[in-house]
Amino acid sequence: MQFWPRKRSRHTLVRVRSWVAESKVKPLGFIGFKAGMTHLHVLDNRPKSPTKGEKIFVPSTIVECPPMTVAGIAFYVQTSTGLRKVNSVMAEKLDKELGRRIQLPKQKKDKTAPGYDDLRLLVHTNPKQTSTGSKRPKLLEIALGGSKEEKMNFAQGILGKEISIADVFAAGASVDVHGVSKGKGFQGTVKRFGVPIRQHKAEKTKRGIGNLGSWKPKHVQFTVAQSGKMGYHSRTEYNKQILKVGSEVAEINPLGGIGRYGLLHQNYLLLRGSVVGPKKREIVLTPSLRPNPKMTKEAPEIHYISLHS
Repeated sequence: MQFWPRKRSRHTLVRVRSWVAESKVKPLGFIGFKAGMTHLHVLDNRPKSPTKGEKIFVPSTIVECPPMTVAGIAFYVQTSTGLRKVNSVMAEKLDKELGRRIQLPKQKKDKTAPGYDDLRLLVHTNPKQTSTGSKRPKLLEIALGGSKEEKMNFAQGILGKEISIADVFAAGASVDVHGVSKGKGFQGTVKRFGVPIRQHKAEKTKRGIGNLGSWKPKHVQFTVAQSGKMGYHSRTEYNKQILKVGSEVAEINPLGGIGRYGLLHQNYLLLRGSVVGPKKREIVLTPSLRPNPKMTKEAPEIHYISLHS
């Protein structure tokens, strides 16, 4: 019952429902591509750690972060039920690959902004700059920090331009990772819900439930474990620390590339621990919504990066 309803995601790129309030004018999110995992040897800088000042082993996730392109600006007004979109403005020159995702506007719209209470950037990825093998970009609206006037000035200046990962995050920052988990297909109750396997002398099936419920009420409760499709769910992992924001891909690329991903060509992140989703899956990074006060503000010093992913 931790996650209900048990519903599969509609898209591989998640929708972010909550954004952090930020006083500084900058984008509050970035889209990266999960490349794989490796391990690091870092100098432990946690103040109360038993291994403080010593080299420790840290598992890390590699996220390739090609620059995002700002394709438009979306304007919202505040209503009694929340924000409602009233208008959007697109850039003059749009990437032709964007036509694989949406129908590109043929006529130039009026760029005068209507009465609005908030605005967001409409950005898209550039997967052709990665080794994912995809050409179709993904679109996402990303919130901005700052006041209403500062947001407008920033959005007008960056419309049609690119946003780099270094413009949004730095090493040591705490982020939330939004992604879609691996799809497992149709699975039984043992794998899907952890139903115990019955003994060898059981009358019915071994890897199944004993019954569908009580006689009265004559109804199958929704809590009864049954077979079905498993995985491909939208999930958020809180408070992942960025260990490094790198641009020299030679120091992270193994000989022959990362298994089932390939070579890295763009800027990359090293995140502490694992990340939801399979390789080549898009993940959205946002500043921590509820940061952990015990987490260190500075990234540990990295002494070694394994190239055997």
